Amino acid sequence: MTTAQIDLKQYIRHIPDFPKPGILFYDISTLMRNADAWQIAMGRLAAAVAPWAPDVLAAIESRGFLTAAPLASRLGCGLVMLRKPGKLPGDTVSYSYDLEYGSDSLHIQADAILPGQRVVVMDDLLATGGTLVASVALLHKVGANVVGAATLIELTGLGGRDRLDVPVKTLVSYDE
Repeated sequence: MTTAQIDLKQYIRHIPDFPKPGILFYDISTLMRNADAWQIAMGRLAAAVAPWAPDVLAAIESRGFLTAAPLASRLGCGLVMLRKPGKLPGDTVSYSYDLEYGSDSLHIQADAILPGQRVVVMDDLLATGGTLVASVALLHKVGANVVGAATLIELTGLGGRDRLDVPVKTLVSYDE
């Protein structure tokens, strides 16, 4: 079997009722702990993101860090973190957004992005798109040229891709 024939879905564990009843959690830890599958996933992600020629990858807390760090190393680009309040030192810029139940905010260090830098937003999963939409808005707020977003997993039935105004690349999708 060639690496192109390997189905990464077989390495992603499904955990029902986590973190609360009615939620099906897609656990990428089982993908990451298999060295061969993880290398294939990172290779496919690098091939998907490289044509955008990013200067910087923006990783969404916290599982976005897991994909963005090795990818930034492969692509030879920088990495910045988009974090919850109180997690970044120094001056930060924030963006608040509404969730189904309440609101949240993301922060970036004020000097993390140079105006016009080409940025790709990274996370592990695209569901409804709320956090990715907020991330793109935050990056625009600090002057980034957001050229795309990439995730390992997409839950296509939740329509998150349709909420984004940037191109999206995903490795595996599930009809949810």
